[in-house]
Amino acid sequence: MKKQWFILSAIILLGLLAIYQTTSANKEELPKVGYKAPAVSLQGLDGKIYSFETLIGKPVVLNFWASWCAPCKIEAPELVKLHEKYKDQVEIYAVNITASDSVEGAKTFANEYGFTFPVLMDVEAEVAKKYQISPIPTTYFINKEGIIVDKLLGLTDPDSLDNKFKQLIQ
Repeated sequence: MKKQWFILSAIILLGLLAIYQTTSANKEELPKVGYKAPAVSLQGLDGKIYSFETLIGKPVVLNFWASWCAPCKIEAPELVKLHEKYKDQVEIYAVNITASDSVEGAKTFANEYGFTFPVLMDVEAEVAKKYQISPIPTTYFINKEGIIVDKLLGLTDPDSLDNKFKQLIQ
């Protein structure tokens, strides 16, 4: 009888542990789908400091790029179009990996492509490291609760990118 109670207690304890791990996973910051987006605090080209703590409540698209990146040049006009289309529903932040670029290159690129959304300068590549950025462009889609819901590595076609925005809003 004691053995059965011990086994039953162990099963209940393991079940509670599994439930705790499942619910606490979204509280942990990891650059993976299903986890809370790592905190970001960077200065923009406009001189303002942008921080994720103030963004909860609105979906965010976080796009990592550099001015010398050929696929980034192809993707830039699409991001501008999507910003115009969804600017009331989604925040777009263009994170320039300035550690492998330059502030002047970022300014020129942003002006050339007509970026009207914030361009953040990752001078020490701290945020790029937090998000484990390898290829660029890399884009994260973060819901209004601050949870990463999707990630794109590299360039994608305009229709797929638009669909990612639509899914983020829903």
